Amino acid sequence: MAKILLGLLALCGLSKALYLPGVAPNDYDQGDDVPLFVNTLSPMSSQQKSVLSYDYYDERFHFCEPEGGAKKQAESLGSALFGDRIFTSAFQLSLGNNDKDKLLCTSTTIPKEDAEFINQCIQDDYALNWVVDGLPAAHLSIDERTNEEYYSIGFALGGNRGNVPELNNHYEITIDYHHREDGKYRVVGVLVAPSSRAQKVEKGVVVPTGGPMVLKGGEQVVYSYSVNWKPSATPWATRWDAYLHILDPSIHWFSLVNSIVIVLFLTGMVAMILIRALHKDISRYNAVEAQEDVQEDYGWKLVHGDVFRPPQRPMLLSILVGSGAQIVVMTGLTLIFAVLGFLSPSNRGALGTVMIIFFMVFNSIAGYVSARVYKMNGGENWKMNIGLTASLVPGSIMSFLFAMNFFLISSHSSGAVPFGTMFTLLGLWAVIAFPLSVAGSYFGFRQPRIEHPVRTNQIPRQIPDQPVYLRSLPSILMGGILPFGAIFIELYFIMNSIWFHRVYYGIGFLFLVFIVLILTCSQVTILMCYFHLCSEDYHWSWRSFLTSGACGFYVFLYAILYYFTKLDINSYTSTVLYFGYSSVISILMTVFTGSVGYLSCLYFLQKIFASIKVD
Repeated sequence: MAKILLGLLALCGLSKALYLPGVAPNDYDQGDDVPLFVNTLSPMSSQQKSVLSYDYYDERFHFCEPEGGAKKQAESLGSALFGDRIFTSAFQLSLGNNDKDKLLCTSTTIPKEDAEFINQCIQDDYALNWVVDGLPAAHLSIDERTNEEYYSIGFALGGNRGNVPELNNHYEITIDYHHREDGKYRVVGVLVAPSSRAQKVEKGVVVPTGGPMVLKGGEQVVYSYSVNWKPSATPWATRWDAYLHILDPSIHWFSLVNSIVIVLFLTGMVAMILIRALHKDISRYNAVEAQEDVQEDYGWKLVHGDVFRPPQRPMLLSILVGSGAQIVVMTGLTLIFAVLGFLSPSNRGALGTVMIIFFMVFNSIAGYVSARVYKMNGGENWKMNIGLTASLVPGSIMSFLFAMNFFLISSHSSGAVPFGTMFTLLGLWAVIAFPLSVAGSYFGFRQPRIEHPVRTNQIPRQIPDQPVYLRSLPSILMGGILPFGAIFIELYFIMNSIWFHRVYYGIGFLFLVFIVLILTCSQVTILMCYFHLCSEDYHWSWRSFLTSGACGFYVFLYAILYYFTKLDINSYTSTVLYFGYSSVISILMTVFTGSVGYLSCLYFLQKIFASIKVD
């Protein structure tokens, strides 16, 4: 175990050495134009008040547009799905040329209802998101623990002074650039310090008139900016380090140690069962068989004629197990790519795009595993199995996206996925996922049926009354606690990344926790299965799936707790979106962990019943 852990930690170190940015650097000469692109406005608060984001050029904001209108920039599939909407801007940046109080534009007259909307966004702590040379514009923050400065992505739309919202209409832009040995320049940092000030334009010059910019309706806003170019010794390859500041790395290590302790505890329990109890049981069973006197079976051997009896609803079980295997492989391979640096944050949307492509490609694994499990359980309606495996889980996810999309559209949110992108997903599913799932199912059904080591009796054995802690619901809920306990600290960082629009930087930790989660699910399921067999309860199939799958139930309970303790959402649409997305994440987690539990339990039973002699 220690060698495995050291090897995985070495992989985490390797990820830093093999940092691959994912995009080619841009070289500039002195005086070259450096484009500034604008992205969506998103909430940025210590206690989030909304989950909606808005287009920068939403007509209610009345922001300055470039001459000829804003032009949309090409985005990857993952970037579009995660809400990026990048456009050109009216800002003019020339490398090395500093500007002071440069006029951006004077907005159109802002009606009262739009002024109220902007003021509400300021009170909800919305932030502007700009992109310069692939780098997000940031503001300086201070780590309260170490007093170190680091870059926080985005900057405030406005401020609240005495509960009066003030619109930030002047931007102090500081751009760090690195001078290379070949004479070229590269952008390595972008900082923005916004401020609110009432100002007017006299003969093309911006003149502050004193006081902040407060919107009441009927005003025109004068937008201005200053640019300061600052040389930096930071090379282009490490320019993201300032953005990926770890606020408290000890919490991550505590998370990892907590998970490993749980795994070691479970490993010890399972080892004790396998080495002591099972070895003793198998030796005793085989010794009894060697004797001439006929003795009655006892213990888990009693259920050898029923343990491999096909479960209820084998079709649904096989589909969920196959889809879970697909998600396991997709997640594992995506994390490996991310750990090795291929999916860095500089390649916007790369992580989401790769996840979608892998999900489509590994539909073949879902088809294959589902077919093998369905055939093993005596299923004969193979056409329905092929169709449902290819469509049930992907179709449910896409139906959910369509439903949630209408809430986003009704709120005029930039997070609404364009219908063209949705049809692109449907096209990918029809062209890639569906054929691969059918091919996987075809090869799965062509394989010989998985044979069990013991025969199944025609008449089911009666199951005696079980103790309270071994009944279905209590045992399932108890079994799901340990897998959730292995991941709940890391889950906090993931939730912060999702709902607070932060860059998730702990990919190495996440990869280790992913492995720990798989080990915990398999071991806790084997442990509970052994206890049930010893109590002569042979209904293990669905119980093994739900025992480890209950982790998803606890993830949803954690999402409810997170909603009431970390968020301050007071709108119906944001609440529906939060719980809608959280429920889908929890269901996918249930399918993921349940599949691991079922396949681990099946392997365990095949091994132990193959090692005893049965008439």
